[in-house]
Amino acid sequence: MKEKNLHPKNKFNTGYNFDALIKINSKLKTFVSKNQFDVITIDFSNPEAVKELNKALLFSYDKVTTWDFPKENLCPPIPGRLDYVHYLSDLISTEKNVKILDIGTGATCIYPLLGVAEYDWSFVASDIDFASLDTAQDIIDDNNLSAKIELRKQANESQILKGIIKEEDSFSAVMCNPPFFKSAEEAQGANKRKNKNLGNNTVRNFSGNNNELWYIGGEKAFLHNYLYESSLYKEKSKWFTSLVSKKENIESLQKSSAKLGALEFKVIPMTQGNKVTRIACWRF
Repeated sequence: MKEKNLHPKNKFNTGYNFDALIKINSKLKTFVSKNQFDVITIDFSNPEAVKELNKALLFSYDKVTTWDFPKENLCPPIPGRLDYVHYLSDLISTEKNVKILDIGTGATCIYPLLGVAEYDWSFVASDIDFASLDTAQDIIDDNNLSAKIELRKQANESQILKGIIKEEDSFSAVMCNPPFFKSAEEAQGANKRKNKNLGNNTVRNFSGNNNELWYIGGEKAFLHNYLYESSLYKEKSKWFTSLVSKKENIESLQKSSAKLGALEFKVIPMTQGNKVTRIACWRF
């Protein structure tokens, strides 16, 4: 199955070779079969199948050999996450000795893993959840990547960059995949709709703890807080970037960036199959 509209550099843009992926992760074999159209694939409504597929994709990199996390944490789709990394690379293509700050890295630590595996970047990665950071640190240690990835705890839930960026820091870019929803109830409602669309009657087919899924005020509030705080650390990073799921949030973000003195604001569209999202990028 071919992934549509991925970045030209994305190693998964020609689709999945399941025979090769099973050799990388033998646990995937259990979940691979022919569907009603005689196509070899997996059941994407099965979270175990999705996790083993994405493990195989990640293990196709020599630098990552182990990757495990609790069921309640989101399993990130590797091709889509890799696209953000490639578009970020395009944005900072002239940078040497790249160092990235990943806001809200989560238990999977996925952006740092992909950034190190694909481009040998260095990372500082933050999160507000102790358990997620503990799992992420295990992943870093198990893959011998402690020299490349440093974790930092955000002690204040209302802050994003404050308390994380240090006086001596200098980043090529900041990246972020913000929470989408305003509340736990909104997240649960979206999950029910997704289950219905997939024809899945289970209680939950995709996971995610509170910090991963929702933020008071939702994506818009998070983005504007992040934008404001970036203006306080304008010398600390060449670029500030974030995924933005709702296109209606872009206009207000762009207007606010101008008021805060941003020299440039750009939007990079990203499309994966039927899913359309975008990366907002600004610099001071």
